[in-house]
Amino acid sequence: MSRDIEKIISEMTLEEKASLCSGLDFWHTKGVERLGIPQIMVSDGPHGLRKQAEEADHLGLNRSVKSTCFPSGATLACSWDRNLLKTVGIALGMECQAENVSIILGPAANIKRSPLCGRNFEYFSEDPYLSSEMAASHINGVQSQGIGTSLKHFAVNNQEHRRLSVDAILDERTLREIYLASFEEAVKQAQPWTVMCGYNKVNGDYCSQNEYLLRSILKDEWGHTGFVVSDWGAVDERVEGLRAGLELEMPSSNGVNDKKIVKAVQDGSLCESVLDEAVERLLQVVFKAVDHKKEGAVYDEAAHHELARTVARECMVLLKNDDNILPLKRDSHVAIIGAFAKTPRYQGGGSSHINPTQVDTIFDGLQQIGVNTANISYAQGFSLTSDDIDENLFKEAQLAASKADVAVIFAGLPDSYESEGYDRTHMRMPENQTQLIEAISKIQSNVIVVLSNGSPIEMPWTENVGGVLEGYLAGQASGLALADLLYGQVSPCGKIAETFPKKLSDNPSYLNFPGEGDIVSYKEGLFVGYRYYDTKEIEPLFPFGHGLSYTTFEYTDITFDKQTMLDSDTLTVNVTLGNTGKISAKEIIQLYVKDLESSVIRPTKELRAFEKVTLTPGEETTIAFTLTKRAFAYYNTQLGDWHVESGDFEILIGASSQDIRLQKTIKIESTTSLKKVYTRNSTLGDVMLHPKGKKAAQDLITLMVSDKHNSPDSLGTDMTIMFKDFVLRSMVNFTGGLFSDEMMETLLKELNNC
Repeated sequence: MSRDIEKIISEMTLEEKASLCSGLDFWHTKGVERLGIPQIMVSDGPHGLRKQAEEADHLGLNRSVKSTCFPSGATLACSWDRNLLKTVGIALGMECQAENVSIILGPAANIKRSPLCGRNFEYFSEDPYLSSEMAASHINGVQSQGIGTSLKHFAVNNQEHRRLSVDAILDERTLREIYLASFEEAVKQAQPWTVMCGYNKVNGDYCSQNEYLLRSILKDEWGHTGFVVSDWGAVDERVEGLRAGLELEMPSSNGVNDKKIVKAVQDGSLCESVLDEAVERLLQVVFKAVDHKKEGAVYDEAAHHELARTVARECMVLLKNDDNILPLKRDSHVAIIGAFAKTPRYQGGGSSHINPTQVDTIFDGLQQIGVNTANISYAQGFSLTSDDIDENLFKEAQLAASKADVAVIFAGLPDSYESEGYDRTHMRMPENQTQLIEAISKIQSNVIVVLSNGSPIEMPWTENVGGVLEGYLAGQASGLALADLLYGQVSPCGKIAETFPKKLSDNPSYLNFPGEGDIVSYKEGLFVGYRYYDTKEIEPLFPFGHGLSYTTFEYTDITFDKQTMLDSDTLTVNVTLGNTGKISAKEIIQLYVKDLESSVIRPTKELRAFEKVTLTPGEETTIAFTLTKRAFAYYNTQLGDWHVESGDFEILIGASSQDIRLQKTIKIESTTSLKKVYTRNSTLGDVMLHPKGKKAAQDLITLMVSDKHNSPDSLGTDMTIMFKDFVLRSMVNFTGGLFSDEMMETLLKELNNC
């Protein structure tokens, strides 16, 4: 329906315009009835709809309506499957339509800087490219149903500790290449209706009033056309926030901040045009939501539950499978051990906590796939309400394991270990679970551990068990999915979207997380996750991108469509992948780029493309990747833009960041010339790099050393290298006046005018 929004705004009073910039309550925007402006409802997500009752609060103390609990963001990213994320988004959009919700708050695209962040279970990855691709697919799916999304939490929101007051301090390259890149392509590709700002400060300014983030980058540079909404309670100074680009404050300020906006316009400290722009952005989204409303919308709960099962299967990761201990044989006597088997942990805590339509356990799954229950025994093993060892539960578990052919231990992190609102202090599982796994592995040679956790854990017992299946937080149908995978109904095909370190102190943020007081310094810079482990050559427990299958794959024949290129060209990389095993399965093929020689600090490799491929036994296929300038570039702060240096780049194809199968080199020529400014403090080495400076620098060295005792030819290599670090002004003294200030100024003019 066409509306003249400019005319509507012209007919609004100042007070009405200001009122639209804050919520009516916890979950609704305000309307203006006389002008036909409706209110709309927003609701928590992102992996399920958490619609609260009208009187409910944001903290989730009251029960929400039933909806499908899909796998959490950390789990979904392990699928590396854009189409799957879009399908989940479509389902979420359908449920929002059925519940009269116009905007679902998600997805969450913050980078996993530390494995301790309490909200990591919501976030996709430590890698910005993977994260942004998953986020864009999620957004496209939801918004295809006429429901808006709210990409969050913008930006550099990587911890829960003091999240409303902490100031994240980081350099521009790190900000651009890691933390903003996780949002950038999601905004550009998918245009989320809204973007939610974070609670924290970034380099001194609250995200809610950070003009550089909200206006200069998000709106002006990236071209975001929707509006920015605050995280609930994130607003510091409302007028400053509006000026910076924060259109909507949530929840309601009960009119307090509306009056501040009115006063600021009246006293001239805020231009009314800024308010008008905010109202226009708000109305564009509000009317879009109204126009896309599907009256009488319903969804099929059973179908969505089955979808949740399929999605969970695609996401779970087989981390270890010695001697093909998995899949289980139907006639094996299996001891299922662990409280999570009957009380599954399938989601995280806080604002994303879903009230599921149903929850299936592993036993429901075994029944569905027809496993003979006579071959299954169960022992609880440990308590979920205490970390202490219960000797009786231990003995029951050991007895069950000793009588079985194989023991499958369901372990992980209890609800209290990770949630919105606080960070973990360590990476350990509860001691009663760790001790149980070690005790069982001493009496049973065939042990498989199935994990339920939202982020990496230390696994001191991995050498003593045959198999590890990482289930993450896989949603309400996780029990069905686990049965499918454990018994080989399908092959595991997920790969971890974050590095699992052997111990917490291996993590690059270890010495600077969560900071001191209200300051957290990102001193590790670009080296987050695998960028650090691979560059530093630190062996992790499991590397980024790792995941096993019940079949085998062969990578062959990497080819390029050109051998040299300009950075303005595109490069097509073709790779052949074959299934050399006996069952149909999916493989995630990963492409990394390595700059072989760079003048700036860069990680040893960075993920630049990936694809998930389904192959039958004996089948081969060719995958084509298209790489643009951005795949080879770093953010150059001098240019204020992305820059590719001329030189050789290596294309690495692998099954994980540390399992590289193929590699090939491409030569790239930069189309951007970086003009270096030479000063009296430029080194002779820098001058030598200039086409007209090499001879001048060599002449200066000759002047400095040519006497009856020395000649340039007699200098050792070490002395030559040392002279390269001398600055031009020092040559005035070291040449005994043979090189004057006037000569230096003449040389500088010649160098800088080229």
